[in-house]
Amino acid sequence: MKCPFCCSEETKVVDKRDNKEDSSVRRRRECLRCHKRFTTYERIEKANLSIQKKDGSLERFDTEKIFKGIKKAVDGEKISDKEIEDFVDSVERYVFNKEDIVKSEEIGLMVLDWLKTKDSLAYIRFASVYKDFKSLDEIVDEIKNIQKI
Repeated sequence: MKCPFCCSEETKVVDKRDNKEDSSVRRRRECLRCHKRFTTYERIEKANLSIQKKDGSLERFDTEKIFKGIKKAVDGEKISDKEIEDFVDSVERYVFNKEDIVKSEEIGLMVLDWLKTKDSLAYIRFASVYKDFKSLDEIVDEIKNIQKI
Protein backbone atom coordinates (compact mmCIF):
# COMPACT_ATOMS: atom_id res chain seq x y z
CA MET A 1 0.00 0.00 0.00
CA LYS A 2 1.43 3.35 -1.00
CA CYS A 3 1.30 6.30 1.37
CA PRO A 4 -0.90 9.01 -0.21
CA PHE A 5 1.38 11.71 1.23
CA CYS A 6 4.92 10.63 0.33
CA CYS A 7 4.27 7.60 -1.94
CA SER A 8 6.36 5.31 0.23
CA GLU A 9 5.41 1.65 0.08
CA GLU A 10 6.51 1.05 3.66
CA THR A 11 3.38 1.23 5.81
CA LYS A 12 2.04 -0.64 8.78
CA VAL A 13 -1.50 -1.39 9.92
CA VAL A 14 -2.29 0.37 13.19
CA ASP A 15 -5.95 -0.68 13.54
CA LYS A 16 -8.29 -3.05 11.68
CA ARG A 17 -12.08 -3.18 11.90
CA ASP A 18 -14.60 -5.38 10.10
CA ASN A 19 -17.80 -3.78 8.85
CA LYS A 20 -20.49 -6.46 8.83
CA GLU A 21 -23.03 -4.27 7.00
CA ASP A 22 -21.15 -4.12 3.71
CA SER A 23 -18.56 -6.88 4.31
CA SER A 24 -15.69 -4.43 4.14
CA VAL A 25 -12.53 -4.15 6.22
CA ARG A 26 -11.35 -0.75 7.44
CA ARG A 27 -7.62 -0.44 8.07
CA ARG A 28 -5.91 2.49 9.73
CA ARG A 29 -2.34 2.68 8.43
CA GLU A 30 0.78 4.63 9.28
CA CYS A 31 3.56 5.47 6.88
CA LEU A 32 6.94 4.35 8.23
CA ARG A 33 8.72 7.15 6.38
CA CYS A 34 6.62 10.32 6.97
CA HIS A 35 4.64 8.91 9.96
CA LYS A 36 1.32 10.23 8.66
CA ARG A 37 -1.79 8.11 9.06
CA PHE A 38 -4.44 7.24 6.50
CA THR A 39 -7.38 4.87 6.14
CA THR A 40 -7.96 2.17 3.55
CA TYR A 41 -11.02 0.02 2.87
CA GLU A 42 -11.03 -3.48 1.49
CA ARG A 43 -14.17 -4.78 -0.21
CA ILE A 44 -14.98 -7.90 -2.17
CA GLU A 45 -15.27 -7.10 -5.85
CA LYS A 46 -18.49 -8.44 -7.25
CA ALA A 47 -18.04 -10.80 -10.15
CA ASN A 48 -19.51 -9.89 -13.51
CA LEU A 49 -22.24 -12.51 -13.63
CA SER A 50 -24.63 -13.08 -16.52
CA ILE A 51 -28.00 -14.76 -16.78
CA GLN A 52 -29.77 -16.12 -19.83
CA LYS A 53 -33.05 -14.42 -20.74
CA LYS A 54 -36.08 -16.25 -22.21
CA ASP A 55 -35.04 -15.26 -25.74
CA GLY A 56 -31.59 -16.80 -25.24
CA SER A 57 -29.69 -13.52 -24.93
CA LEU A 58 -27.35 -12.88 -22.02
CA GLU A 59 -27.88 -10.07 -19.55
CA ARG A 60 -25.79 -8.87 -16.63
CA PHE A 61 -27.10 -10.31 -13.35
CA ASP A 62 -28.55 -7.44 -11.35
CA THR A 63 -29.58 -7.93 -7.72
CA GLU A 64 -31.21 -4.50 -7.69
CA LYS A 65 -33.61 -5.61 -10.42
CA ILE A 66 -34.72 -8.59 -8.30
CA PHE A 67 -35.05 -6.40 -5.21
CA LYS A 68 -37.18 -3.82 -7.05
CA GLY A 69 -39.38 -6.51 -8.61
CA ILE A 70 -40.10 -8.06 -5.22
CA LYS A 71 -40.57 -4.66 -3.61
CA LYS A 72 -43.25 -3.75 -6.17
CA ALA A 73 -45.15 -6.95 -5.37
CA VAL A 74 -45.05 -6.86 -1.57
CA ASP A 75 -46.95 -4.87 0.98
CA GLY A 76 -44.15 -3.13 2.90
CA GLU A 77 -45.53 -4.22 6.26
CA LYS A 78 -45.53 -7.97 5.62
CA ILE A 79 -41.98 -8.43 4.35
CA SER A 80 -39.17 -6.14 5.52
CA ASP A 81 -36.45 -4.75 3.27
CA LYS A 82 -33.95 -6.76 5.32
CA GLU A 83 -35.78 -10.02 4.55
CA ILE A 84 -35.86 -9.15 0.86
CA GLU A 85 -32.15 -8.23 0.89
CA ASP A 86 -31.29 -11.52 2.61
CA PHE A 87 -33.27 -13.46 0.00
CA VAL A 88 -31.67 -11.53 -2.88
CA ASP A 89 -28.23 -12.26 -1.35
CA SER A 90 -29.09 -15.97 -1.32
CA VAL A 91 -30.09 -15.78 -5.01
CA GLU A 92 -26.80 -14.02 -5.77
CA ARG A 93 -24.84 -16.75 -3.97
CA TYR A 94 -26.75 -19.36 -5.95
CA VAL A 95 -25.94 -17.67 -9.28
CA PHE A 96 -22.31 -17.12 -8.26
CA ASN A 97 -21.79 -20.77 -7.25
CA LYS A 98 -23.58 -22.29 -10.24
CA GLU A 99 -21.19 -23.63 -12.87
CA ASP A 100 -23.62 -23.16 -15.77
CA ILE A 101 -25.26 -19.89 -16.76
CA VAL A 102 -28.48 -19.49 -14.79
CA LYS A 103 -31.66 -18.85 -16.74
CA SER A 104 -33.90 -15.94 -15.78
CA GLU A 105 -36.84 -18.39 -15.47
CA GLU A 106 -34.96 -20.20 -12.71
CA ILE A 107 -34.54 -16.97 -10.77
CA GLY A 108 -38.20 -16.08 -11.32
CA LEU A 109 -39.27 -19.46 -9.95
CA MET A 110 -37.01 -18.97 -6.91
CA VAL A 111 -38.71 -15.63 -6.25
CA LEU A 112 -42.17 -17.18 -6.66
CA ASP A 113 -41.35 -20.07 -4.30
CA TRP A 114 -40.03 -17.62 -1.70
CA LEU A 115 -43.00 -15.26 -2.00
CA LYS A 116 -45.40 -18.19 -1.72
CA THR A 117 -44.06 -18.85 1.80
CA LYS A 118 -44.09 -15.16 2.78
CA ASP A 119 -47.12 -13.40 1.31
CA SER A 120 -49.69 -15.00 -1.01
CA LEU A 121 -50.94 -11.64 -2.31
CA ALA A 122 -47.39 -10.59 -3.22
CA TYR A 123 -47.00 -13.98 -4.90
CA ILE A 124 -50.05 -13.29 -7.11
CA ARG A 125 -48.83 -9.77 -7.92
CA PHE A 126 -45.39 -11.06 -8.93
CA ALA A 127 -46.85 -14.06 -10.78
CA SER A 128 -49.19 -11.85 -12.78
CA VAL A 129 -46.16 -10.14 -14.32
CA TYR A 130 -43.79 -13.12 -14.38
CA LYS A 131 -46.27 -15.67 -15.77
CA ASP A 132 -47.91 -13.14 -18.10
CA PHE A 133 -51.49 -14.26 -17.47
CA LYS A 134 -53.71 -13.90 -20.54
CA SER A 135 -57.09 -14.17 -18.81
CA LEU A 136 -58.83 -13.86 -15.47
CA ASP A 137 -59.32 -17.64 -15.49
CA GLU A 138 -55.54 -18.12 -15.35
CA ILE A 139 -55.34 -15.81 -12.33
CA VAL A 140 -58.22 -17.60 -10.62
CA ASP A 141 -56.52 -20.96 -11.23
CA GLU A 142 -53.30 -19.63 -9.71
CA ILE A 143 -55.19 -18.38 -6.64
CA LYS A 144 -56.85 -21.79 -6.27
CA ASN A 145 -53.42 -23.46 -6.43
CA ILE A 146 -52.14 -21.23 -3.63
CA GLN A 147 -55.18 -21.88 -1.46
CA LYS A 148 -54.52 -25.63 -1.67
CA ILE A 149 -51.12 -25.13 -0.02
